[in-house]
Amino acid sequence: MRTSPHAVPSPIVDVDQLRKTYRSLSLSGRRTVEAVRGVSLQARAGEVFGLLGPNGAGKTTLIKMLLGVVKPSGGSASLFGQPIGSVAARTRVGYLPESLRVDRHHTARSALRYYGRMSRMNGSQIRARSEELLRLVGLLGRDRESVRRFSKGMYQRLGLAQALMHDPDLLVLDEPTDGLDPVGRNEVRKVIEQLRDAGKTIFLNSHILQEVEMVCTRVAILAEGQIRAIGPIGELAHGEDPRVVVEIPIAKTVDDRDSAPGSPASEPSWSEVFGAEKSDTIHSKRLGAAFQLTIPAADQNEINWIVDQLRQANHSISRLQVHRETLEETFIRLVGDSKGLVS
Repeated sequence: MRTSPHAVPSPIVDVDQLRKTYRSLSLSGRRTVEAVRGVSLQARAGEVFGLLGPNGAGKTTLIKMLLGVVKPSGGSASLFGQPIGSVAARTRVGYLPESLRVDRHHTARSALRYYGRMSRMNGSQIRARSEELLRLVGLLGRDRESVRRFSKGMYQRLGLAQALMHDPDLLVLDEPTDGLDPVGRNEVRKVIEQLRDAGKTIFLNSHILQEVEMVCTRVAILAEGQIRAIGPIGELAHGEDPRVVVEIPIAKTVDDRDSAPGSPASEPSWSEVFGAEKSDTIHSKRLGAAFQLTIPAADQNEINWIVDQLRQANHSISRLQVHRETLEETFIRLVGDSKGLVS
């Protein structure tokens, strides 16, 4: 059967209603924790997919299920069309855990040799790949030093190199910049950007919103084991609740010739300007020598209409600002004070 040239390529990561429930016994009886509750998502070839959520949201549990380390309680998932946990899927994945441990007697070069052997690479393959990766992560020239002397940023870059040793098609990064200072985060982010530009598929788990926003193409927001939102980074960054903030000078809008000196200026009737239905959605407040109106506006046509209505009513506009929800505001609105029980 011939594939249509316009067909959407199969996802690299395909998750459908995946669940994980932990059960334990304690003095108070049996305890059940739903770490992941019916998660569905897809990541396609060549994209950087960000899994964003607070600590304890279930992100790491989800990743461990994808890697076959933790067995799901329900639902299904596949990597490259193969069941999670299968050898065929696992050999095409590179993984940087949240807390990578490299024996301290290693140098960067000897560590890569060790990981290369684990991936069944021969000596010449290991030497060639090590040279390439040490250059990529910026450790060439420091590669024969003991890892004991490495900063945390250097350690994380070595972690990226080991994850890439067998040239995987999918790179899974679990909190790759957690605990790093700004310099270290920048170093790791540059490597991720290079991998993205080279066409690698990257599945990145983080609770650091700025890092996700800077490198990801699509994002899923996870809280309490559930997906709260998913989509392209640009759409989530714009979020919901688009609105216009308008400032109208009081001297231009209020005829207070009969008012007593020092008395407060009366507010115009916004229902006469915008109609009763629209005026019910307007938030108005006195701001110095102006009234500030916050008005919902879904698109540019509605913004133009708001300006036209004010001008027709002979109101001057001293300031107009279009406000859309930022990714941070979207995240806070969706996550709120939720706290997961398993990270």
